[in-house]
Amino acid sequence: MTQQAQRAPQAPPTERGAAAAADVHADVHAASTEPLTPLGFLGRAAAVFPDREAVVYGSRRSTYREFAAEVQRLAKAVRKRIQPGETVTVIAPNIPAMLMAHFAVPLAGGVLSPLNPRLTARELAYILDHSGAGIVFADGDVAATVRDVARTLPRQPLVVEIVDAEAGHTGSAAAAAGSPTYDDFLAQAPERPDLPWRVADEQAPITLNYTSGTTGPPKGAVYTHRGAYLAAEGAVFHNGYTGTTRYLWTLPMFHCNGWCTPWAVTSAAGTHVCLRAVRQDAIWDAFDHEGITHLCGAPIVCAMIHESERARPLERDLRMTTAGAAPPPSVIEALESLNITPVHVYGLTEVYGPFTICEPQPAWAQLPAAERARLMARQGVPMVHAGEVAVMDADLNRVPADGATLGEVVLRGNGVMKEYYRNPEATAEAFRGGWYHTGDLGVMHPDGYIQLMDRAKDIIISGGENISSIEVEGVLHAHPQVSDVAVVGVQDDKWGERPVAFVVAEPGAQVTGEELRAHCKASLAGFKVPDRVEFVEELPRTATGKIRKNTLRALQDRGDSPAAR
Repeated sequence: MTQQAQRAPQAPPTERGAAAAADVHADVHAASTEPLTPLGFLGRAAAVFPDREAVVYGSRRSTYREFAAEVQRLAKAVRKRIQPGETVTVIAPNIPAMLMAHFAVPLAGGVLSPLNPRLTARELAYILDHSGAGIVFADGDVAATVRDVARTLPRQPLVVEIVDAEAGHTGSAAAAAGSPTYDDFLAQAPERPDLPWRVADEQAPITLNYTSGTTGPPKGAVYTHRGAYLAAEGAVFHNGYTGTTRYLWTLPMFHCNGWCTPWAVTSAAGTHVCLRAVRQDAIWDAFDHEGITHLCGAPIVCAMIHESERARPLERDLRMTTAGAAPPPSVIEALESLNITPVHVYGLTEVYGPFTICEPQPAWAQLPAAERARLMARQGVPMVHAGEVAVMDADLNRVPADGATLGEVVLRGNGVMKEYYRNPEATAEAFRGGWYHTGDLGVMHPDGYIQLMDRAKDIIISGGENISSIEVEGVLHAHPQVSDVAVVGVQDDKWGERPVAFVVAEPGAQVTGEELRAHCKASLAGFKVPDRVEFVEELPRTATGKIRKNTLRALQDRGDSPAAR
């Protein structure tokens, strides 16, 4: 055959050019694009700083090499039991297992759902069923309740008991119930190669965080790998996390994934100092012996620190980020006197925790302490990663930046959740007009800082936890001797806010306030139970029948409310 006859058929020049261009595009994309995920933070920290102290919990000390190794074992064991994208729930305080799960569950391809151990069986049953949890890791203090709840669900998840030796757990209850312990579960991990610290899709869900619910059952806010990555890096920037950071876990990891701080501190290769229970002495022990540089918490934690008998000015600077109800000026002044710099942020479950921060201006340092504290108590401006904040009227027009015109605070940008899980109606309502609607009412000041004035959703923020007044009212309404009820939040120096119930009793009823509080305790987590019940002849209402909760709050503020009984 001739040389010409032996040649393979060639594509037309235009097709060859298109194919070559496609190959080049694929190469460029592979070389220049990496889906964002906070999983890479731990992979990097373990590779670059393998011997640096990563996790401290009581007598336990773990390096980043050991931290990453346990996460890999847990991820491999989880991967054996779940389908990609399946929910894995962890119900625990701030112990190492909760920290590990923030990396291991998404590394296994699952979606982490952290829950408050103080939730009741009724609340747990709804959330576990709605989320479709395949595995539930439960702290030893609540494992028995979780096992009982799991048996009532249409699809029963595997319950794994976390045995916390530091808390005196033995695991005997798990053995008696035929339930695996955390260590048993780790032992099931295959010996195959480690999983890569990366994902194929940065928009895939990483966690599912449930709200307290304001107009119905709790809603699940879906966080993505991309959003969590950016929120974590925003926290690194604003809080100044570095390799020398020693972060004290006073903020619950079950609340907005601890404001994405498990990933943020790991990004900086700092040290996580875990704390099972937030107590004054435990906090000051950590200050004295662990060299704490940063912590976060609600106003209650701020108060615990400066009210302690051990309170004194620290020899080193400490940065404390607080949110929820604005810290009173007196608390800000008290923290500053201890060499603690307070940082005020604002956000919601739906926006990865903090979205705005009250950035201090240099000129504020020259102001009197009370005036400086007043400015610092505002909710502030967007964090670097978050996006945009505005205050708008009902027609989505921006209100004047005069510090007086009231509107709804709305948000948009990288700091907003993906959606409400299995709730397209609530998602559509929350995102109308291309903004996330917070339901919070506020003003925009001339300097661009926002300030909250009220909560349209009547959420009560107590100790950093959200309490839905509507949920509490529903429980009280269910009592046969209650005719009408309204629950409002009142200011509290210790907790920020606490719920108080105003009740109209049925004619002839002899029910007492303590009986109604006991009724609430049977259905609600303890922190949601009203501090007191006040009986009234009728509730103040508008012409359209809506309860005037602002009137009830004003009565409380003036001390004019009826006596509780």
